[in-house]
Amino acid sequence: MMKPVQVVKALSALAQPTRLAIYRLLVEGGPEGVAAGQVAEKLKVAPATLSFHFKTLSHAGLVESRQDGRFVFYAANFAVMNGMVDYLTENCCGGNADACTVTRKKC
Repeated sequence: MMKPVQVVKALSALAQPTRLAIYRLLVEGGPEGVAAGQVAEKLKVAPATLSFHFKTLSHAGLVESRQDGRFVFYAANFAVMNGMVDYLTENCCGGNADACTVTRKKC
């Protein structure tokens, strides 16, 4: 289970429109990730600006990167994402699972 300080850090990182768009794109891209250049092209974000946003998301534990030749691929850290959602819904509906309508597929 994530600690409150970790959840706040992750939510803070996502509380910016460009970073939220980046993260959603990475989630869509799955575990193999998306090349930084593809993210820049798809979201029309300058490379320097994109690097700043990736750094913020990475420090929050939300993304991981890997080098593949001259390309850098970024992927959502699904364990952190699921941990954050679990933390936020832990006591959903006062613990009455039958009354809770939160349904999602774990990644």
